[in-house]
Amino acid sequence: MSGTTTAAALRRRAAGAGANRWVVLVVLCVSLLLVAVDATVLHVAVPAVTEDLKPGAVELLWIVDAYPLVCASLLILFGTLGDRVGRRRVLLLGYTLFGVASAMAAFADDAHLLIVARALLGVGGAMIMPATLSILRQVFPDRRERALAIGIWSAVAAVGAAVGPLLGGFLLEHFWWGSVFLVNIPLMLVSLPVGRILLPESKGDSDGPWDVVGALTAAAGLFAVVLGVKRLGAGELGAATLLPLAAGVVLLVLFVRRQRRREHPLLDLRMFSRPAFSTSVGCIVLAMLALVGLELIAAQYLQLVLGLSPLETGLRLVPLTFAAMAAGLAGARMLRRFGPRRMVSLGFCLTAGAVVLLTAMGGDDNAPLLLGGFVLLGFGLETTLFGAYESMLSEAPQDQAGGAAAIGETSYQLGAGIGIALLGSVMNAAYAPGLSQVPGVPASASAAAAHSLGEAYEVAARLGGPAGEALRLAARHSFVHGLHVTLLVSAGLLLAGAAMALRLPRLMHCDPQETPSGPASAPSPAPSGSAPASGTTAEASPAPGLGSTPMRMPAQRESRGSGVKV
Repeated sequence: MSGTTTAAALRRRAAGAGANRWVVLVVLCVSLLLVAVDATVLHVAVPAVTEDLKPGAVELLWIVDAYPLVCASLLILFGTLGDRVGRRRVLLLGYTLFGVASAMAAFADDAHLLIVARALLGVGGAMIMPATLSILRQVFPDRRERALAIGIWSAVAAVGAAVGPLLGGFLLEHFWWGSVFLVNIPLMLVSLPVGRILLPESKGDSDGPWDVVGALTAAAGLFAVVLGVKRLGAGELGAATLLPLAAGVVLLVLFVRRQRRREHPLLDLRMFSRPAFSTSVGCIVLAMLALVGLELIAAQYLQLVLGLSPLETGLRLVPLTFAAMAAGLAGARMLRRFGPRRMVSLGFCLTAGAVVLLTAMGGDDNAPLLLGGFVLLGFGLETTLFGAYESMLSEAPQDQAGGAAAIGETSYQLGAGIGIALLGSVMNAAYAPGLSQVPGVPASASAAAAHSLGEAYEVAARLGGPAGEALRLAARHSFVHGLHVTLLVSAGLLLAGAAMALRLPRLMHCDPQETPSGPASAPSPAPSGSAPASGTTAEASPAPGLGSTPMRMPAQRESRGSGVKV
């Protein structure tokens, strides 16, 4: 057996820590599925919650937004804490809190208790999300196998996002609204003992104290920024939006300055000096910025313009989810064949092509066009995100895996929020002028109709007669026009992402000397004589199911902070 093959085998045995790494992957995917489902399962239950608890408008907003707001703001805190005290420990605490908060939410008898429970669910989710990726990074030290694992992980995320509304709808047909939360508890009861037995513990560099002040500053800054971005997405431009944004930016600037001055920073910002890492983070933000707003607009188009029911709308979007799953499962093979640069650029271009294709949507239903556009959209988007996440995680030092995973998830959340705000503004700017002068419609009615297509339909119904019908037709036409403008802006952003991805490495490099750190890496690495000498290359044995084409692997990795790894 060659030195390289021996080293790879030792790395896999060290990473497994007595458990099969693919079984560990199943446990991590179940964790991710719970968090992904819980992010969307409440959407269909909002009417039932409103009828039962009678929350006010502000309370209802916090019931929906408490989970994503808290989760996004605490990702860096718990990601870096996992690097310090143990990633499995934080994950198991997240399981426990998630189960307890689910029970609180299921049996909440007033809106305030439900808001607290949703916030605690966000805390649990923030513990679970970065821990799953950082443990995956440690359990799969071989990059080819890790790429396959990340593909499966991302496919599960796509399934969770799609299953949430369907599962919620099924439970609401047979049980009360609290059942959408109660379903988490048996899964948590199974995940806790299984995770404790099977998941290996790992830590990062434990030199120096954990920066509590820095962690709280980052959490407060992210909370304020995400809150401001969400309010922007809702079209609010007052002091309640601008003040949180300004405060959040100031806190994040202070956090960055603090980390640069500390000898042992909470988050090693030198990772951003590596082009592959910073470019991957930028690609994640840009992909979500361009696409998430479109999902909301597409749902409105299907229901308000084409007149489809919510169930029919969900079924129309199912091909997008299946295409994303297929891209995730095929991602490792594509990454190995094309390399990060071409894969991410190709994903951006495919998604831009899908968006341009969807500009052919009009006032009439065109099912084949929508099917083709959504399939291309799902496949292209998942290809982009897969390549960006894998490159980002592989570029980060292993002792910073939790922080790197938290940065990726935070970038995803921020990109999604900014996308809704930006594309929503573009949509409103293109939609409103078409309703300024509708014959027979009073100016006050036109102004109210310019807020949204749904409100335009309500105003038209109140007007009735020829004026109401004229307003309804003008609103439909303006919405379709605004959709086309928004799609073209989104396509431009996606092409900018394709250009940005050209800074990624051309080849998928696999480092045979990369070994797991922390308690899980009990076996020592291969003897120095068994690995290729510095400056040489070697061929690696293929990962299972990925073919047998050899891949060039640099034998020496530069130390953290000394430059670019690939």
